[in-house]
Amino acid sequence: MAMKRVAVSAFQALSSSSPSSSSLTRHLHASAGSKKIVGVFYKANDYAKLNPNFVGCAEGALGIRDWLESQGHQYIVTDDKEGPGCELEKHIHDLEVLITTPFHPAYVTAERIKRAKNLKLVLTAGIGSDHVDLNAAAAAGLTVAEVTGSNTVSVAEDELMRILILVRNFIPGHHQVINGDWNVAGIAYRAYDLEGKTVGTVGAGRIGKLLLQRLKPFNCNLLYHDRLKMEPELEKEIGAKFEEDLDAMLPKCDIVVINMPLTDKTRGMFDKEKIAKCKKGVLFVNNARGAIMDTQAVVDACSSGHIAGYSGDVWYPQPAPKDHPWRYMPNQAMTPHISGTTIDAQLRYADGVKDMLNRYFKGEDFPAQNYIVKEGELASQYR
Repeated sequence: MAMKRVAVSAFQALSSSSPSSSSLTRHLHASAGSKKIVGVFYKANDYAKLNPNFVGCAEGALGIRDWLESQGHQYIVTDDKEGPGCELEKHIHDLEVLITTPFHPAYVTAERIKRAKNLKLVLTAGIGSDHVDLNAAAAAGLTVAEVTGSNTVSVAEDELMRILILVRNFIPGHHQVINGDWNVAGIAYRAYDLEGKTVGTVGAGRIGKLLLQRLKPFNCNLLYHDRLKMEPELEKEIGAKFEEDLDAMLPKCDIVVINMPLTDKTRGMFDKEKIAKCKKGVLFVNNARGAIMDTQAVVDACSSGHIAGYSGDVWYPQPAPKDHPWRYMPNQAMTPHISGTTIDAQLRYADGVKDMLNRYFKGEDFPAQNYIVKEGELASQYR
């Protein structure tokens, strides 16, 4: 019921645009004729041939090439998205639809939007559209949408895995095996049980709720901070306690999980001062967005031991440069951005993109919860 109410309120907020904003809309639905659609996805190379369901890569192209081209549309797919001479830049001036992903994001800046005179629709194959300058998109009358819910299970499962990896001090033990070593003491001195630990999620939307539900059998103390409180029945079922004051919640947590979107309010939110409010030896899991954390503050806290372990798969920028300091900080269990791009998730967000394109061609609205920008209005979570 809580999720249904959020979706309804988001739809109502998006539907109540002002006359001034709606007048800027670049025709919410497609005009007749062939469309130029550009997809930006990560390159798979030889891995593309190993699984026929590997549709989220550039070679797989979401599995919609034949469908689009059979209708006379032009579908260009690339992984080349940065710099003035990149492939994406060659098509900015006349593309109508841009599809990109959080895993290999094409950064849709205000400057790019200004030059993309024919652009009407930006679709995120996955969840999280912060790679788009949403304020500029709203001002230009673009529609921005994502496949809400497509990889929530994938990310929540990954977060649970990372919590266990950090709590059990798994990574150093794995490295011992690779290096031919055997030193039980070097692992055991900082390995713990998850049972009885206090886990707090900062953000309890779809992913946060799923994580809390999956943590319940571990007999943890579960806390959550969010702008919306859960329905009492769900809160009781999960056994989670609402914490209205984030600063009051953080010192209670053995493990902090970040599950909020990146917005103007959350960018750099976990800085030196915020991290200092956590107990010494806290563990952090962040599959949300890298820019929510102050990069150097995380490095310093991991180096001092204030953060005993940091794991996540999100960075800023993405792909992360080779000299990104998170690659080299101690007690980290970082990966590339992989949590939401399992094969199961790829099939779901590919189907979601196809459904929205089909609706776009027919002049139909998308599912309300998929809109991030509609008729000059941002979805509530991005305000």
